[in-house]
Amino acid sequence: MTGAAVHPATIQERLIVGLDVPTVREAEQVVRDLDGVVSFYKIGYQLAFAGGLDFARELASGGTKVFLDMKLLDIDHTVARGVENIVKMGVAMLTIHAYPKAMQAAVEAARGSSLCLLAVSVLTSMDEQDMIDVGYEYDPHTLVLRRSEQALHAGMGGIVCSAAEAEAVRRIVGPDMAVVTPGIRPAGSDHGDQKRVMTPAQAIRGGASHLVVARPIIGAADRRAATQEILDEMRSA
Repeated sequence: MTGAAVHPATIQERLIVGLDVPTVREAEQVVRDLDGVVSFYKIGYQLAFAGGLDFARELASGGTKVFLDMKLLDIDHTVARGVENIVKMGVAMLTIHAYPKAMQAAVEAARGSSLCLLAVSVLTSMDEQDMIDVGYEYDPHTLVLRRSEQALHAGMGGIVCSAAEAEAVRRIVGPDMAVVTPGIRPAGSDHGDQKRVMTPAQAIRGGASHLVVARPIIGAADRRAATQEILDEMRSA
């Protein structure tokens, strides 16, 4: 495997908080609110296009782990050149759409680095009807498993999938690859636009190595308390 996997040592390192906020100033506040509780953050499109890439470099240079959720997909050359520059940012994780040629190009570009390349299988906002609408012949579960096999073959560091598929994915990829699950919702919380969701404990029991949680923490009146509740549920799994 050349897309290095990230092996968390503690429960805290298995929780990735999604900085799904519109400005760096708000992201900085989230990080201050969770200081000492969380050490891993996800930066996606919303924040990336508002100065978030520089913020990602800043966090990484200070020793905080950053999951850069860019879901790259393009011709091989373009993917490779992008990954080469992302390696220089010092982030811990990067997402690539799980198309075999794109994954192979990314793996070659990241070879020798500590960057964990994650294959995005099927978005957790998609259900079977959504798959039909975009022309896929597979249902979400089947496509996730197929793409997990392809990611393993390509040498990726991990898979992004819903917690509902984590157990089946883990059987395919074995113990060493990261299995990162978004769409995590504590019991009783609003699912928002997510369709394939599970609780933190269910995800951990299913074989997830990392959980990505955004709205249940970012939108909480007491972010530290909300985070501690999620960590406690993860420990109980």
